Amino acid sequence: MEEIYAKFVSQKISKTRWRPLPPGSLQTAETFATGSWDNEENYVSLWSIGDFGNLDSDGGFEGDHQLLCDIRHHGDVMDLQFFDQERIVTASSTGCVTVFLHHPNNQTLSVNQQWTTAHYHAGPGSPSYSSAPCTGVVCNNPEIVTVGEDGRINLFRADHKEAVRTIVWEVHFHPSNPDHLFTCSEDGSLWHWDASTDIPEKSSLFHQGGRSSTFLSHSISNQANVHQSVISSWLSTDPAKDRIEITSLLPSRSLSVNSLDVLGPCLVCGTDAEAIYVTRHLFS
Repeated sequence: MEEIYAKFVSQKISKTRWRPLPPGSLQTAETFATGSWDNEENYVSLWSIGDFGNLDSDGGFEGDHQLLCDIRHHGDVMDLQFFDQERIVTASSTGCVTVFLHHPNNQTLSVNQQWTTAHYHAGPGSPSYSSAPCTGVVCNNPEIVTVGEDGRINLFRADHKEAVRTIVWEVHFHPSNPDHLFTCSEDGSLWHWDASTDIPEKSSLFHQGGRSSTFLSHSISNQANVHQSVISSWLSTDPAKDRIEITSLLPSRSLSVNSLDVLGPCLVCGTDAEAIYVTRHLFS
């Protein structure tokens, strides 16, 4: 096995990502990005590696990874992904999502785009407003999807100043039957996620199961000979039975469904459409 080369950078590194290679390229990876956390000042940095093994005049390795450029990052870097060859997207503990642009001509990084309140616990400007950490980001040019501790999933586009779509206000497990999960969302949806073990087998990974139900593959199953109160079906990994049934509980989507609660067979939710919905027959 080849040797591993270390470089001490005086920062705690939270994320590392290789820069993707151009399509069809036969080169090996040479450039990577890092993000730091839990420091007085955090940075996003771009590094280059050379030909390991060649000694310079000082006895060091010419191929040691060298800092190309860096830029200060407000908050901890919770996640980091390359958007394309020149742009890097970061998720911050402050709830901010930032796109950094690399300028190869002068080896600098600059802020290309930023959504400062991507994740928050209350509306901006309200007395109870507080930021929520953005915990993850995934990119598929031109789209960026982020998740945060506020329970939101945001869909951004590189050419839009605001989120294209925001999803999941509240999430509740059924208090006495945790195989059942209930979610409500800003897009007007109220969903019942059923991971109980008596869901019938389906051949496809994702398809429509009737007018308002969908079956989704999730590698969950009945654990034969294991007490169900000990092993949750959400955590089970047996692929023998792997379906979650997702049912829409509202007849049609309207404005945001802001809150829900469930007890026994009863569910109540409130919406921005100035309506309260109640059902007493969740499992019938």
